[in-house]
Amino acid sequence: MQESTEAKPTANVFAYYGKLSLGVKILIWMMVGVVAGIVFGEEATRVQPLGDLFIKLLLMAALPLVFFNLIASITSLSDISVLGRLGIRTLVFYLVTTSMALSVGLFMSNLMKPGEGIQLQEKVEEDFGNVPNAVDVVLDLFPDNVVASFSSGNVAQVVVFAIFLGITCLMLPAEQKEKFQNGFALIASLFRELVKLVLYFAPVGVCMLAASTVGSYGDEIFGKLAKFIVAVWSAQLFMAMFYMLLLALLVKRSPIKWLKLTGPLYATTAATCSSLASLVVAMNIAKDRLKLPQQIFSFTLPLGAQLNKDGTAIMLAGVLMFTAQAAGVEFGPGEILTILLIGLILSEGSGGIPGGGIVIALIFVESFHLPTEIATIVAGIYRLIDMGSTTINCMGDMTWTTIVSDFEKRREQQNADEDSA
Repeated sequence: MQESTEAKPTANVFAYYGKLSLGVKILIWMMVGVVAGIVFGEEATRVQPLGDLFIKLLLMAALPLVFFNLIASITSLSDISVLGRLGIRTLVFYLVTTSMALSVGLFMSNLMKPGEGIQLQEKVEEDFGNVPNAVDVVLDLFPDNVVASFSSGNVAQVVVFAIFLGITCLMLPAEQKEKFQNGFALIASLFRELVKLVLYFAPVGVCMLAASTVGSYGDEIFGKLAKFIVAVWSAQLFMAMFYMLLLALLVKRSPIKWLKLTGPLYATTAATCSSLASLVVAMNIAKDRLKLPQQIFSFTLPLGAQLNKDGTAIMLAGVLMFTAQAAGVEFGPGEILTILLIGLILSEGSGGIPGGGIVIALIFVESFHLPTEIATIVAGIYRLIDMGSTTINCMGDMTWTTIVSDFEKRREQQNADEDSA
C-alpha cells in the first residue's frame, strides 16, 4: 500500500508533463540544456551530434513539406478563373506586405545587431555569406531538371515547379482535377504529420543544442538572445500597427473595435502557433463577428494561411541577420534585394504548423552559405518568436480579408445606385 502511495507523485508528474504543449516542453528542456552547459562547460559539446541529428531530421522533412503544402493550396482553388481580379489583388497584397515584413525585420536586426560579438565555433565554407546575383537568382528559379532540384535540395526551384504544376492541375477536366486535388491534399497532410513526428523529438534535440552552445559560448549568448527577441518583436509590433493604419485609412474601420472583434483569433494563434490550426477560428470570426461575405473570406483566408507569412518573414530576416552578424558578414543594398527575393520565396512555402518556420530558417541561412550553429540557438526560444509570428501571419490575412470585403461592398453598392439611377 505504501509503494502505491509513493508512486503517485511520480506518476502525477509524468501525467502533468504529458499534458504540456510542445512549446512548453521545449522551453523546459532548453533550460535543462542551458544548466548542463553552464555546469559542464566545454564537456557539454560532446552531445552536439545528437543536436545535429535533430537538425538533419528537420531538413529531411523540409523539401516535401514545402512542395506538397504549396501545390495543395493552389489545387484547392475551385477554378483557375478564381485567380482573376480578386485573386490577383490578394496575391499582390500578400507579396507586398511580406516583402515589407522582410525589410522591417532586416532593418530592426541591423539596428540592434544581436549577433555581433559572438565567436563562431563551426567551420564555414570559403564563400560563406556570398549573396548570388539577383539576375542569376531569378533565372535559377526555373529548373531544367526537376529531379536534380529535388536531389540537390533546391527549395526555390521546387516551389516554382509546384506553382506550375498546381496551375496545370486547375486546367484539367473536373473529374481528373478532383482526383489530383484530393491526392495532393492527402500527401500534404502526410508530410505535415511527418514534421509533427520530427518535432516530437524537439525537446531533447533543443536540449542537446542548448547544452553544446552554452558550453561553447558561455553566458555571452544570453544577452544576444534577448536582443534578438526584442528586435523580432519590435518588427512584429510595427507590422501590427501598419495593419491598423490600413484599416483606418482605406476602409474607415476603428482599429480598437476591429481588434476586439478578432481577439479570439489571436488567443488561438498564440496557443497553437499554427496558421492552419487557426484557420477555422479565423473563418468563424470573419463570418459571425465581422459579418464578411463567405465567397471572399473562403478564398482569402485559406490562401493567406498558405502564402501570406509576414510574421514568418520577420523571423527569417532576424535569423539571417543574427547569423550573418555572428559570422562578420555585411550585406550591401544590392545584396539586400536578393535576400528579399529568396526570403519571399521561402516564406511563401513555409508549413503553417507549429515549429515549421525554424525548418525554413535553416534553409534560408544555408542558402547564403552561412553556418547553422547560430541559427539553431534560436530553436530554444523559438516558441516565444513563433507566437508573435503566427499572430502577425493571421492578422495580415484577416486585415486584407476585411479590406477587400469592404471594397467589394462599396463596389456593389455603387453598381446598384447606378442601376437605380
